[in-house]
Amino acid sequence: CVHSAMVARLSKNRKKRGHVSAGHGRVGKHRKHPSGRGNAGGQHHHRIMFDKYHPGYFGKVGMRYFHKTMNKFHRPTINLDKVWSLVSEATRKKYADAGPKDKVPVIDVTKAGFFKVLGKGKLPSQPVIVKAKFFSKDAERKIKAVGGACVLTA
Repeated sequence: CVHSAMVARLSKNRKKRGHVSAGHGRVGKHRKHPSGRGNAGGQHHHRIMFDKYHPGYFGKVGMRYFHKTMNKFHRPTINLDKVWSLVSEATRKKYADAGPKDKVPVIDVTKAGFFKVLGKGKLPSQPVIVKAKFFSKDAERKIKAVGGACVLTA
């Protein structure tokens, strides 16, 4: 048995005891659901309320997409400021003073479950090869600016 939090003696209807119509008037009596239950009549007798306070509630927009499988839309992203966190700090220090002809680290973001590299944040100024399925324009520009390369994977 679930009890409501309010004590019976505080409820409004205790105050109404002895007053015949309990605040609902004698002439236009308190009938069950004179205008329908819930959202009834949104396109009929409640139209003004729906148009005024909930514009665009009815109707459709856009095209239908039959049998939409979400696989092709699955594109987890990672920003440039987080890319170096995928490899250990030791790796970054090891290649910190790599010249243009030396070996540079390869960071494969798809191994970490990311498909697209976005260009937020700064990269440490050391060359790096980043492998991903997609790169944003900004990310590509910043990686190349530090002497790195973007490698597209399937």
